[in-house]
Amino acid sequence: MAPVRPLAARVFIVAAIVEACTWALLLIGMYVKYVPESTALLVTIFGALHGAAFIVYLIATVFAARKLRWSFTVTVWALVASIPPFTTLVFEIIARRRGLLGPVDAEPATP
Repeated sequence: MAPVRPLAARVFIVAAIVEACTWALLLIGMYVKYVPESTALLVTIFGALHGAAFIVYLIATVFAARKLRWSFTVTVWALVASIPPFTTLVFEIIARRRGLLGPVDAEPATP
């Protein structure tokens, strides 16, 4: 079987990716709203999606910080990464490379 990361790490990784993707959608919506000045509907839809993803990312960050025993500084950087566009991906890559997302188990836990 493929190696598996701890649940907290997997939740954090998914939340980081989704948050960045919704940022991209929101930026597309803003472009459509302000450049061709066609509609604000996309900003409304993508803004709501991004808002939800942002909150989920913050919760996932706190969950991962507690379960993976991140330092206060690492946790603050992870939370700050939620503000600039696409920085959650940058933080996730750095955290993965530094081993902050936990060890990869050789086999998943069996129930």
